[in-house]
This record gives sequence, C-alpha cells and structure tokens, in this order.
Amino acid sequence: MSLTRIEELILLGNVCQDEAIRAFAEAVENEKPEDYVRAYGLLLGRDAEHAFAAYLADKILYDDNLFARRAHAGTLTDPIREAYRRDLSVLQSLARRADKPFEQLEEECDGLPAFRSGEDAPLFGANWASEATLQRLEEFYRKNGYGMYIKNKAFTLSSGALRPVRNTSSVTLADLKDYEDEKRAVENNVVNFIKGLPYSDMLLYGDKGTGKSSTVHAVLNKYAPQGLRAVELQKDQLAAINAVKELLSSLPFHFLLFIDDLSLEEQDEKVTSLKASLEGSINEKSANVMIVATSNRRHIVKENFSDRDNSVHAADTMEEQLSLSDRFGLTVRFSSTGKREYLSIVTQLARDMQLSIGEDELCALAERWAIVKGGRSPRRAKQFADFVYACLAEHRPIEI
Repeated sequence: MSLTRIEELILLGNVCQDEAIRAFAEAVENEKPEDYVRAYGLLLGRDAEHAFAAYLADKILYDDNLFARRAHAGTLTDPIREAYRRDLSVLQSLARRADKPFEQLEEECDGLPAFRSGEDAPLFGANWASEATLQRLEEFYRKNGYGMYIKNKAFTLSSGALRPVRNTSSVTLADLKDYEDEKRAVENNVVNFIKGLPYSDMLLYGDKGTGKSSTVHAVLNKYAPQGLRAVELQKDQLAAINAVKELLSSLPFHFLLFIDDLSLEEQDEKVTSLKASLEGSINEKSANVMIVATSNRRHIVKENFSDRDNSVHAADTMEEQLSLSDRFGLTVRFSSTGKREYLSIVTQLARDMQLSIGEDELCALAERWAIVKGGRSPRRAKQFADFVYACLAEHRPIEI
C-alpha cells in the first residue's frame, strides 16, 4: 500500500486526515519502526489496535462526502458510485495491511506489539467495493442522513458553521406530565412541518419551569429518526438569522431554529432582524426551517410606561412593541400550575419512578418543597421527585 494511492482518493480523502489512520499509512509506506510505534500508540488510544478494519470503516461511514449526500437525497449518479467504489477498494487494501504491515522489517519489529485488521464492519462485508456493499451504504444514508447529522440531532452555530451538541436531553413527551393540549399543538405543527404541509413558526410562552423548552426537546427526540434536527441560536446571533436560514436551506433535513428564553428591548436591532425573518423579508419562508422561540412573556419586546408617555402616538408605539409576537403563526401558552395541577404532576412522576412512599406523605412533602423552593411548577415537581428518589435509594430520611 502506497501513500500515493491514499492521496489519490477521490471522495474519501478526509478519512485519511484522521491522525491514527494517517500514521498507520505512513508506517506502512516508510517501514520505519518509529512510525510503527507511533501508529500503534494512536490506535491503542482508540481501542483499535486489533480492530483496524472496523475503525477505518467507521470513519468512512460517518464521513461527509458526495456519495453520502447524494445517497441521502436519492440523486446518485454512476460516476459518483464508481469513484466511491474505487476509494473503498483502496481503503480496504490499507485495512488488510494491518495483519502484515511490513514486508522488509520483520526482524527489526520482532517483539513489538502486533496490529490486527480484525473483522470487517457488518455494512461493509468481506468485499468493500462490491455492489452489495454499495447498496447497503446507500440505504443507510437514505435512512439516517450523512456526516455529523447521523449521530447528532442538535447543533449550535459558531463562526458561521454548525457544531454538534454531543450531550442532549433525552426527555420524552411522556415524561412531561399534563399540558396535553399544549404538547399536542406543538407536536401537530412539527408533524405538518416534517410532512411538507403548511406549518407556522412557533412562540411558546409562559411562566418559568412550565416545560416550554422541554417540550421542544421532547418533540425533537421523537421525530429525529424522521430527519428532524435543531439549531439553537443565542440572542446575540439573531442579526445573522437570515444567513443561518440560507445555510440550512441547502441541507436535506428539517431544522427547528430554536431561540430559548427570548426577550428583547425595543431599541434592540435584533428585533428588526427577527421580525424580517418571520415575515416581511425578501427571504421567503423556508420549507425546511421553522423558527421556534420560548419566552416568559407573551410580548417579547419589553414595554415601559415611559414609551407611552414619551410618544406622540402612544397607540402606534404599543402596536409596534406587540408586532413581533404577532408574527409567529402559532403561539402556545404554558400557564402556571396551581396546587392541584402541581400535585397531579408529582404523583404521576412518583408512579413512573416507582417511589415507595404513601400518597398523603408524598403530597405533604411536595407542598413543603414548593414553599421552601419558592413556588409550584413542573420543574419544581421534577426536582422534588428526583430528590425523593435519591433519598429512598440511599435509605436516608426525606428532610426538607
């Protein structure tokens, strides 16, 4: 195996930018013990010294390349398939060299730990360049997306590029107790979005801790297998919102453009950017981007009495302040919980968590928790249930 062949990869060149794979290819090319040792150390740190073929296949599978993108979109051409087939053949030859990396230095490498190619990855089979392998990979990309979108469903924006969020909430809609009408409204709108039906940008508003953000996370978790993804924007990134929509519009996924805990001052230039992105801009509403914002206020732009007192046309000023909220096609209110609703959520969570405590005692403790913590809400109920669970698991008294 020559480095020249690796460097002539047509579609999978990025795979060999992986430090361990590159080091192994250099060790094979140079046949120097020091290169062998470096490559072994790198693969050892990845638990791949005896499974190099599987490690290499994994890097191929999650690479963002033309074959994967076109397979997902269903627009592969024969030249792309043949270029990809050739690259797979080259890389499998490299994988096989792990069982015998050197031809000339057997004696010099005697006593060094040995590489192993190991078993091939299931999707790749015995012959990576076979028609059956290409068909399996096409089907995989068609169902799962490509590159970082396969393993990740949530992203942030940094320097104009998407960055995956590795640790995301695993909350489900079933975990969120009550608020059935609110959850149904959000979910139905997202289903329309995914199916290509008319949908509305959404504003979820209400008191803190009522489950607005958690509902968005739960819907994302449920529909990620159907191609739903989310990009979270910070408030200071709103000026670039149309540029972000342009970036996402070229990707074959459906994105929730998520803005959490949104509130703006009247003179904030980001108000104009968000208004234009919702309606009224030259940028058309995108078929694959939905704006979803959460706020503790129905009227996102903060209103002051001085705005009315200092304005000649006070009614026009008030209308301007309310117009941003009105541009969301769907607004869903998450109202605060009273005692009955709060205890209902507590008892449902206790049942799910199989807490071995009587209902009367549970409710009395939950009320004490709400008083100490400063209010009743679904968030407080979940915090209380987690606290009780930990106390019971450690066999210690529940002291609040």
